[in-house]
Amino acid sequence: MKTTETLVAEVKSNVARVTITRATVHNAFNETLIAELGQVLRDLSTEKDLRALVLTGEGKSFCAGADLNWMRKQKDATYEENVADAMELWRLLEALYRFPRPTIARVNGAAIGGGAGLVAACDIAIASELAVFSLSEVKLGLVPACISPFVLRKIGEGACRELFLTGERFFAKKALALGLVRELVPHDELDIAVEKKIEFLRTSGPVAVAACKDLLLKVPRLPLSEAGPLTADIIARLRVGEEGQEGMAAFLERRKPSWAE
Repeated sequence: MKTTETLVAEVKSNVARVTITRATVHNAFNETLIAELGQVLRDLSTEKDLRALVLTGEGKSFCAGADLNWMRKQKDATYEENVADAMELWRLLEALYRFPRPTIARVNGAAIGGGAGLVAACDIAIASELAVFSLSEVKLGLVPACISPFVLRKIGEGACRELFLTGERFFAKKALALGLVRELVPHDELDIAVEKKIEFLRTSGPVAVAACKDLLLKVPRLPLSEAGPLTADIIARLRVGEEGQEGMAAFLERRKPSWAE
């Protein structure tokens, strides 16, 4: 277990669980949280046997956006200092988006501004019915700039045109309809739902899962003429690889593959 000023990270049974522990300020961002969470993601990305990562917040909120004291600092900072600060947030979100293993946002409460960005950067988001969301930066005369690439990819331009411009709060049912979260459950069943999703991931080949994540990063941005050779190469490599050979043999022999036993 790793405990820092702003979070707790623990790996158990090959699953990393990262909890933001700033409950007194609804797990809001500040420069320390951004730095520490970014470092934890970089450290965990090298864990070879890791099967999944779960990100959540302590207490009643998932992450309620920017910390007020952090905002005061940025208000008085120079343009150059603001660029450097914003790039740190961008690097954190990119590290989460590109994390080599499946990521699950356990959305236990409010996910506002950058908190919604964390949700969007995860592969899978499971939310409590009590969760509430907002892309509220325009209410402060700002925009959801650093989080926008991840939110746009998750819910599309049409939804962002409404939610970026109005900054309105919306509840978990709308987040589900938009695709920001993939599953909505009663609050007291949140952990059960997360564990069920982890069990599904355990039955998937670890090498194949990593290849899927790489595929999802590359293919949507390729012209069809380039997608063909790339995808053919990927599937061929997996078919002749150790995991692919085991997976196909297990299917043909009607048994579980070695990684799922």
